[in-house]
Amino acid sequence: MTFTELELPGVVLIEPEVFGDARGFFMEVYHKQRFAEAGIGAEFVQENHSRSEGRVVRGFHYQLRHPQGKLVRVIAGAIFDVAVDIRRTSPTFGRWVGANLSAENRHQLYIPSGFAHGFCTCSDAAEVIYQCTNFYRPEDERGILWNDPDIGVTWPTVDPILSDRDRVNPRLRDAGADLPE
Repeated sequence: MTFTELELPGVVLIEPEVFGDARGFFMEVYHKQRFAEAGIGAEFVQENHSRSEGRVVRGFHYQLRHPQGKLVRVIAGAIFDVAVDIRRTSPTFGRWVGANLSAENRHQLYIPSGFAHGFCTCSDAAEVIYQCTNFYRPEDERGILWNDPDIGVTWPTVDPILSDRDRVNPRLRDAGADLPE
């Protein structure tokens, strides 16, 4: 595996080694020791699987009191995956980084706790699997507006399909006490 830390500290692009032949392929998607050697000591406690139609934008989501680090990969289709640093005391507060993840390139993105997460489906549909470092708690879930101009994400769609909640999430500057330190 190749681990590349992106422009925001702790956000890591992971490129697995793929062994393929006429039968198909094999790859490791997680190896605790290799991840630890790359600075990712996360313990994953929950795995989720979502399917999204084309042009769907999900996010930005995070949990306040029980933050989740996430290891994200795509098993069908393609997404543009985005992490936003929402830690109020961070020198990179409000900055974002994105990566193209697809079933074809088999890349993964590790997003540590303290970041909001979102993605846009860049294919007709996409299936995303992500492991989390903490359990999902609906009462703890928060969100930031997907197109907050202060963050300035360049999404690969101008006409996204959004959930009702994602359409009205607050801007980062209005989230106040609902942001992690």
